[in-house]
Parts: sequence; C-alpha cells; structure tokens
Amino acid sequence: MNLSEQLALTAQSHPDKDAYIFQGDRVSYREFDASVTKFASRLSELGYGKGDHIALVSGNSPLFMIGLYGALRAGTTVIPINPTYTSDEMTYILKNGDVKAVMTMDVLVEKFEQMDASLEVNHYFVADTGIGVELDSPSVSAKMKSFTTMVTEGSIQFDAPDLDEEEVGVILYTSGTTGKPKGAMLTHKNLYSNAIDVAEYLEVSSDDRVIATLPMFHVFCLTVCLNAPVMNAGTVLIVPKFSPQEVFAIADEHKATVFAGVPTMYNYLLQTGKDQAQTFRHMRLCISGGSSLPVALLESFEKQFDVRVSEGYGLSEASPVTAFNPLDRPRKAGSIGQNIKNVENKVVDELGEEVPVGEVGELIVRGPNVMKGYYKLPEETAVTIRDGWLYTGDMAKVDEEGYFYIVDRKKDMILVGGYNVYPREVEEVLYKHEDVTEVAVVGSPDPELGETVTSFIVTTNPSLNETDLIDYCRNHLAKYKLPSHIKFMSELPKNTTGKILRKNLREQLTKS
Repeated sequence: MNLSEQLALTAQSHPDKDAYIFQGDRVSYREFDASVTKFASRLSELGYGKGDHIALVSGNSPLFMIGLYGALRAGTTVIPINPTYTSDEMTYILKNGDVKAVMTMDVLVEKFEQMDASLEVNHYFVADTGIGVELDSPSVSAKMKSFTTMVTEGSIQFDAPDLDEEEVGVILYTSGTTGKPKGAMLTHKNLYSNAIDVAEYLEVSSDDRVIATLPMFHVFCLTVCLNAPVMNAGTVLIVPKFSPQEVFAIADEHKATVFAGVPTMYNYLLQTGKDQAQTFRHMRLCISGGSSLPVALLESFEKQFDVRVSEGYGLSEASPVTAFNPLDRPRKAGSIGQNIKNVENKVVDELGEEVPVGEVGELIVRGPNVMKGYYKLPEETAVTIRDGWLYTGDMAKVDEEGYFYIVDRKKDMILVGGYNVYPREVEEVLYKHEDVTEVAVVGSPDPELGETVTSFIVTTNPSLNETDLIDYCRNHLAKYKLPSHIKFMSELPKNTTGKILRKNLREQLTKS
C-alpha cells in the first residue's frame, strides 16, 4: 500500500466527503482523486514515470495536494521545495536532486526563467493565480504547460504503475543548519507507514477537520495535516499562510477539530487571541512539534483556549513522527510523549549503549518510517543510520513510564567551565517571567570559561532590563547556568516554519 493507493480507497469509501476546503471552495474525495488521476495520466503521456524527479514548489494550495498525489500516482519521485527560497538555494536543490520537471505557481515563473539556463528541467507545470506572466525567454515559454489544463484534460482511465514499497516516493531536503541541505530519501513504505500510524495514534477520523497552516512542503504538515487525514477521510482546511486571525476565522467557520503548529504559532495565537477562545470550541486536539514547546506557554494556551495541547517529536529523516503524547493516558507537560505504533525510541551514550532512566544521551530511533538514506551521500548516510538506528542528534532522557523529554540539540549544548548547559532549561525559566514574550539562548565564546550563556529576549515591557532578568534567573538556576548577557530584540529570527534560528543569533554574537 502507498499514499496514492490509499487516496483511491478513501475516495471509494467516502466519495462525497470533503477532501479539502480552500478559500471557500469545497472539493470532495471523488473530485480530488479524479484530479490526481488526470494529472498523473498527463505526466505519463509526457514521458514521466519511475526514476524521474519532479519538484513541487508551491505554498499551501490545491496545487500542492493534487501535484503531490498525482506525481506519486504517476510513479515519479517528488521533491517539495520552499517557494520563498532564493534562486541560489533553489538552484542547488534542483541540480543536486536531478530534477527534470517542476510543478509551481505563475508568481514564481520569472524566478525560474532566471535559473533555467543552469538547470536540466524539461517542463514547468504552472498553476494560474491570475497575475499574468510575460517571459523574455522563448525557450522557457516553450517548456511551460498549464497545470489546470493538464488536470482538466487528463484521462480518468489511467493505470498507475506498480510501485515497490522500497522505491523512493519523496526526497525532503533538510534545512541545512550544518551546511548544504541534504536530501532525505523517503520510500513509499516510510511515508505510508507514518501516515497510517499517526492517523491511528491521534484517532483521526472522517469527522475531523484539520487546519493546515504549517507549510505543506515541510514534513510536519505533510504527514500530520495532509497524509494522515487522507488515510481516514478527514477534511484538510487549507490556510495559505499562517495568520492568527485567519486561523481563528477558519476554526470558527468550519468547526475545526485539529490544529497543528510550532511553538511560535502557539505564542502568536496566545498573544492575539484573548477574546477568541470560543473559536476553538470544537477543537479536540492541538498538536505541537518542530521544536520544544515551553511548558509555561503550553499551560497558558490550554487555560486560555480550554483545549488539550499534545507535544510530539519528529524529523525529516523519520517521515517524521517517532513519539507523541498519547490521547488515552495523561499528557506530560514538557514531554514529547511515548513511542508511536511500530516505532522505537531509545536514549544512548557515545558508544551507542542505552543509558539508565533519567540520564541524558542522544535520541536514536528505528521503524518502518526511517529514511532509506541521504540522496547521493552514502558516507553521511552511514554516519546517521547505524545498525538500523537513526541517530537524531537530539539530546534526550526518558522516565520510568517511557515518556521522552528532549533536552536540546547536541550541537546547541553550551559548555561553561566544563559544565553542560542546555539552552532549553534556561529558556523554560525565562518563559515563566510575565514580561517575556519570546526567548532564545545560545553560547557566547569566552576566553576563560570556554563559553557563557547569552539570552535573546522579546518583551512588551520597555522598562524590563538585563539586571532584573538575571536576578530573576538567579532564583531558579545554578550560577554556571545564569545568562551573562541579555540582549533585547523586537523579534527573533525564524525560518518559514516559525522555528527560531539559533544559528543566526550565534552569528550575530560572532560579528559583534
């Protein structure tokens, strides 16, 4: 079984159920599946099939959903790319990923025209957003085909090729925080197993209406907000771009039952939604992932909106989910939960030996969701996957009941005079201060101690100062964990998913 086959089964069992709702338009599973088949048939007629790589460069839209499932049904490998990437960032992925065709929006065509000479792209399948595009390059114009026309004119009589579960369905390029992005090869088995296991673990049903405002090109949204609902005929509520007011409006209008977001989104919703609690009245579950959710933020959000927030854990290389707080047992604040079905998490030392309960080590995982490897990087693959275990690079601990806790990224740990300081521990303390809106902690080079702790703070109180905050921390942290410097900012740097970029903050310290 694979994602495309499951969509066909869902369309058979729930043909009239809304598959997705986008800007007021409702599309049933029958219509969605038909569009996927028609697009796949046109791809096949143009010569695309097994072994071909097709990039999907789009924001949250029907283009993404139809393009993803249609390309998979045709047997091709899909490479989702962030549409806000620069030409240089995009060119690297398109070339490294051996992309032969691109599915995209007309608003991006001029960017592709600039890149085209350095690429080996044969076709651009372009969705019309109504802006109108005039190109200077006749060669690029000749490569362009209307995505809408392909979907409407394709044949419903299309026999999809047989796909081996170990064939690569999607290549997800990691964010590249430690160098050039690496392409995680996710097989059809990886993608399907995680989607079906997440859907079961989170009890996703045909009654669910899931808000998809996380970027669909990101693996968190791809599995939790798109693939998992398709497994059981849930409805995807497509939100093109995150906006607290838009989320509140969509949740209210369509009686949304599931919301998934990163901590930054929860912070924005909390700060702007003091009179919006009723819009979440139908919400049965809020899901947090992407980075650690501060406990103070979690508890404040639950109190204000009267909804359970369950934190989980995942990474691109694992399709992505490996752990989640269970729905039928107590949720533990600060924990990423327990193993999901068919996936095993373990905390080990530097020799790969499991550490005792409560001790910190590296989190490793194994299961049917773990990637095949990095595209064209066998050495990197061998370092990351050892004896069937995926080494995540995240430091964690586990309690007696099998609940895991992420302490921090291995590379983010700060070494102060020989003592380990985990940024999250300092951040948790600062988040409890009533005037702190956002915080990020990084290590600063120090000639005597090796490193010291620096905290970057966003606050709405202009009178809050460094001395006050350090004194506040003194009551909650050992001396070596105390921030040596506190820098105030209007906002913290974030990537497109809302994750705070500590790397950028470290670079600021290096330049100053």
